[in-house]
Amino acid sequence: MAFLNENYLKLKAGYLFPEIGRRVKAFTDGNPTAAARLIRCGIGDVTEPLPAAITAAMHRAVDELSVRASFKGYGPEQGYDFLRHAIAENDFRAHGLDVADDEIFVSDGSKCDCGAILDILGGQNVLAITDPVYPVYVDTNVMVGHTGPADEQGAYAGIHYLPCTPQNGFIPEPPKEKVDVIYLCSPNNPTGAAANRAQLEAWVKYALANRSIILFDAAYEAYIGEAGIPHSIYEIPGARECAIEFRSFSKNGGFTGVRCAFTVVPKSLLAATATGEWKPLHPLWSRRMTTKFNGVSYITQRGAEAVYSPEGKAQVRSLIEHYLGNARILVAGAQQAGLTVFGGRNAPYIWVGAPAGVTSWQAFDRILNEANVVITPGSGFGRNGEGFFRVSAFNSRANAEEVARRLVALKW
Repeated sequence: MAFLNENYLKLKAGYLFPEIGRRVKAFTDGNPTAAARLIRCGIGDVTEPLPAAITAAMHRAVDELSVRASFKGYGPEQGYDFLRHAIAENDFRAHGLDVADDEIFVSDGSKCDCGAILDILGGQNVLAITDPVYPVYVDTNVMVGHTGPADEQGAYAGIHYLPCTPQNGFIPEPPKEKVDVIYLCSPNNPTGAAANRAQLEAWVKYALANRSIILFDAAYEAYIGEAGIPHSIYEIPGARECAIEFRSFSKNGGFTGVRCAFTVVPKSLLAATATGEWKPLHPLWSRRMTTKFNGVSYITQRGAEAVYSPEGKAQVRSLIEHYLGNARILVAGAQQAGLTVFGGRNAPYIWVGAPAGVTSWQAFDRILNEANVVITPGSGFGRNGEGFFRVSAFNSRANAEEVARRLVALKW
């Protein structure tokens, strides 16, 4: 008899984005005319072409693979040295941050890494996760058995939820209770809020005092334009002793379909065994990667390296400014429609309060059916997301302008 992993049965309903896809399909199947004018601002997928410096580097890599002398098969599971060096030098050491090349682990996506990191963390850890939150943080812990069952409101036993509300600017304070593993995302998905230095200092101080580990998702750091907002948790003294950082090329270089990201695991980061010994996590993550992963393709890694070339940096900045320009247009449109709007400054998302008495899914259905625009219901990100919805700025300029017009025209 074969047994299944019953932790999957604890998951509530379907994953958020497949449920959105199901509703959109039902709408388009039943409304072919309206389907033709549908604009998608739901899932945070980029829309603009890869920067020219990246595609040129990938073409050169393809040419290398077409010649026996320069052909490459399996690469190093942790990433090629050329990319690990470019990342450590440009994203960290150029900003005065002490990150070594071999503390960088290249992967095929931050989403994957956020789930895979649980392979090296014990199931007895008390988790602290923001609410609302990117669903992967919660669901992957459920899948591996690090939580108990969910209650009627969808909250899982074993998770200490950190409410993110307008009152705290969607940035939670450290809890009074002791927790072991803390998920932080800044700039935040879905709210668009970005933690300032003092807020991150408070979290690092808490983690050091409690010997906790911060899992810091910085996938959107390239969108930070406001002074005083750290791009990396390692800008905070002491963070190398308490934090792992996740970053991605998806939202800066447009790699959502190409797939490339990286995780930083400092060699000075320790965690406890059941007998009270303190062991470094760096060799465990390296072992996990070499055992369960065969590395990112050479072509992709050469494309990622080109992000750090002078041409690549300029082109990526132009791409980010395009999406931030879209965000400003969407913010203005939602505000003109009389809605309360957050985010859109240091992140490519705007977080919108639905009118009083309108639930997140009711807002989703109405915007889909009447404005023919796909957004993301806030309740899919957690209990504190109820009453909000997220609008993605990843789109063409013409589509962003049209969505803004449709939001204004929508009568609540």
